[in-house]
Amino acid sequence: MSLTLRSMVAIALASTTLMSANALADSTSDLVQALVSKGVLTEEEGALLTRGRAEEMDVQKKKEKSIASGKVGGAVNIRGYLQLRNTTMLGGDEGVNLFSDRSVGDDRSNGDQDKNFLIRRARVILYGDIGERLYYYIQPDFASTAGTTGNVAQLRDAYGDLKLTKDNVHRIRVGQSKVPFGFENLQSSQNRLALDRADALNSAVKDERDLGAFYYYTPKETQELFKEIGKLGLKHSGDYGQFGFGFYNGQGANNREQNDNYHTVARYTHPWKTESGQIYEAGIQAYSGNYIPVSVGAYRRASPTTGVIASATPTVANSNGIKDERVALSFMMYPQPFGIQAEWNWGKTPGLDIAQNRIEEKSLNGGYLQAMYKIDNFQFFDTNGTLIPFVKWQYFDGYNKAESNAAPNHVNDWEIGAEWQIAPEVELVAYYHKMKRSNLVTGIQTAEFPNRTDYETFDADALRVQLQYNF
Repeated sequence: MSLTLRSMVAIALASTTLMSANALADSTSDLVQALVSKGVLTEEEGALLTRGRAEEMDVQKKKEKSIASGKVGGAVNIRGYLQLRNTTMLGGDEGVNLFSDRSVGDDRSNGDQDKNFLIRRARVILYGDIGERLYYYIQPDFASTAGTTGNVAQLRDAYGDLKLTKDNVHRIRVGQSKVPFGFENLQSSQNRLALDRADALNSAVKDERDLGAFYYYTPKETQELFKEIGKLGLKHSGDYGQFGFGFYNGQGANNREQNDNYHTVARYTHPWKTESGQIYEAGIQAYSGNYIPVSVGAYRRASPTTGVIASATPTVANSNGIKDERVALSFMMYPQPFGIQAEWNWGKTPGLDIAQNRIEEKSLNGGYLQAMYKIDNFQFFDTNGTLIPFVKWQYFDGYNKAESNAAPNHVNDWEIGAEWQIAPEVELVAYYHKMKRSNLVTGIQTAEFPNRTDYETFDADALRVQLQYNF
């Protein structure tokens, strides 16, 4: 075997050995020295291999030190919250339902209403950084429902942020996450004042989430302002970029894609701070795609010709999807101490035409206006918390594509109450809710209401209370 060939073989063997565990470092050095002494390697080749191994060991030690300190991956952060609700009906129509809150109703309501206490959300969030380029976020909810079974675990978020720049100015989010459409949709239920999001914008994306890929751009100065809003406890929506756009399936969270068509979305929001310290934010967003209604079944309707009430199952105008597109405007004057939050959207959506008994393309519009006043250092007994009285009006003339039969939904509600932040870990919300809206829950008790049809509008008043634990 020639000297050159022997040298190549020796270098290959030594390199393989150098890739082993740290505990073999001394053995590796001994092996290199032995090969040099036998004349298999030159002194220059031996020095090169030894130096390379030393540099590799140094990098590995620094990486292990960083991981141990939690600075570059390895650390898992856990937080969460629990929301418990109770509703007392104060008057109005009987046998009503609020599809977004099963605690609203009476013993004549449709379906499986929880008439007393209800666990609305039970969230545990795992999040953190892995290295300098990846941020992960996983959030299950342990208070979902499956049929008549409550408190079932279901995935809400599972995504990673790939940081294109280490300062987080440019990043790409891939996985199941919130779709950047609407300030209140992006605002966590942990931070929202009203117990439910306004129907007008929340009907855009089922559970506010979908599976997709999104690019976010947040300049450093905007990141700092977002952090300031959060630290001041001003009910922010979180950092979903000053500008963002992306592609997602379009059928909503935890639902399989039904057609070979992506939904596209884009959003721009501009926060600013005046010389007085008052912070504002204004935004515009839009999305477009084709949606296939998946929850189609029998419902009670009155025949448009005879007036006879009977069960009917609608047809769908296009089995490959119906146009689903919206544009929305958002405005926020953060409560310092007085604040205003408002949004409105317009668009096209799949919707049920009851007269034609068909789900087809329909128009929609609606939004909400909320005013609030933040009172810090609110003392009761020996507590020293924050009280935020608020009033909210919401209006919607449209359809909820993700509910049964893409049901028509007409809303004209008022909510008046307050959130009391007793301590950082405990919050109490109580308010009067005057409801004038469509009942989207099917399953009418025909013996009780023989002349009632599905999706009728009801009027009812309720006292709604929620206790929230943050951990």
